[in-house]
Amino acid sequence: MFKNKLAVLFTCLSVFSFSAQSASFDTVTLGSKGGIQDGNLTAFLIKSEADSHFVMLDAGSVVNGLIVSEQKGAFKDITVPDDSPYTKVGYLLKDKIKGYFISHAHLDHVAGLIISSPDDSKKPIYGLEATNKDLMKNYFNWSAWPNFGNKGEGFKLNKYNYVDLQPGVWSSVAETTMRVISLPLSHSGGQSTVFILKDSEGDVFAYFGDTGPDEVEKSSAMKMAWSALAPFVKQGKLKGIIIEVSFTNETPDKSLFGHLTPNWLVKELSVLEGMNGKGSLKDLNVAISHIKYSLKNSEDPKVIIKKQLAEANNLGVNFIFPEQGDSLQF
Repeated sequence: MFKNKLAVLFTCLSVFSFSAQSASFDTVTLGSKGGIQDGNLTAFLIKSEADSHFVMLDAGSVVNGLIVSEQKGAFKDITVPDDSPYTKVGYLLKDKIKGYFISHAHLDHVAGLIISSPDDSKKPIYGLEATNKDLMKNYFNWSAWPNFGNKGEGFKLNKYNYVDLQPGVWSSVAETTMRVISLPLSHSGGQSTVFILKDSEGDVFAYFGDTGPDEVEKSSAMKMAWSALAPFVKQGKLKGIIIEVSFTNETPDKSLFGHLTPNWLVKELSVLEGMNGKGSLKDLNVAISHIKYSLKNSEDPKVIIKKQLAEANNLGVNFIFPEQGDSLQF
């Protein structure tokens, strides 16, 4: 019994040590869910190991996500300067987050950004042109909310600077050492985005906004995203992926509305594997986001999705299920 416990402890320490030595990106989950669970909607902080500043990958929950994450110790290594007038949550929002990457303008991906905007600091919003236009038209328009942007309707408060990313073109990320490339994704007839971040060492991390499988969406968008990532897989430079699985396998294709199931995710990842050969994705860390909260008195969808992914995983990838407040290294 004692030997078994020692073995487990040694294994855990080994994994932690390997992750610490090889990590290129730090992430904090400010919101892990899709759909209706307000206060815990899709939002991730990410920074390069070479940086002290974060950017956000979507912003469904911002301030509440920071509060929960601080309570769970995700920011224990960050010290608020003595001359700062802010709490740690305030300091993080105003001084440590240096921009937003918005995959698409659905409310469960932007609600936190909108609500926190009056007390936020000046920073860029990165997105494809269509996404930025949706933010201007639908939210920052002096009807739904004041116009905190530098473009759009009415008087412009100029807090947020819209940066239109050109698909397939690398761009610098202000006040970090990272660069980013974006590609459009298909989302039930609309457009979402995959962001691929690259650090100064050439390691990359991919964040997928909401998307359905190419076969259902009648699209080639996912294949294009995999093609962009394939060279980094070959070089051993792809450090991790965050991608959605909104529904269980029991959900029919006609009811996916631009989302993935466990079976569809594994099929899509198999396309990426096929570009570099069998076993090329072994041990790749894939974090699952956007699991829909259910009001039904039945088994937690996350439990079902976790089981179904394990059963379908013939790729050897490491599926991770982050909860709000979790900090992970990739």
